[in-house]
Amino acid sequence: MRALLFIVPLALTIYAFIDCLNTSEEDTKHLPKIAWVFIILLFWIVGPVVWLVAGKARRNAATGTGAGPSSWQRGRRQQWVAPDDNPDFLKSLKDDKEARKAEAEAESRKAEKAEAEEELKRRNGGSGPDDKTPPTS
Repeated sequence: MRALLFIVPLALTIYAFIDCLNTSEEDTKHLPKIAWVFIILLFWIVGPVVWLVAGKARRNAATGTGAGPSSWQRGRRQQWVAPDDNPDFLKSLKDDKEARKAEAEAESRKAEKAEAEEELKRRNGGSGPDDKTPPTS
């Protein structure tokens, strides 16, 4: 029986402390969140009870404002879209593909131009790297 007099307030304090830490700053009432943490930890039995009664904005599920995610979290969640459904992501993939294609075409043109210059040098009698004829003196 004596153990319960220690375990119950300790469990209540631990629960209130974790609940306070997990509560967003906008859902705390009357005091800043850090003040509530100190109240819970310093006033061992009274602090957790006061937190549970007056420290957190509790919402009623019947009013439609349940204790779900805050408005910031709900707004944030709506912004996430699967990549295959996200038009911006699909556009970026298309742009990347077009950029790679243009880069490959530019490399191809550059290689063709280099080959044409080599062929022109060989035809004009200049010695190229593949020219196997010895130079004339």
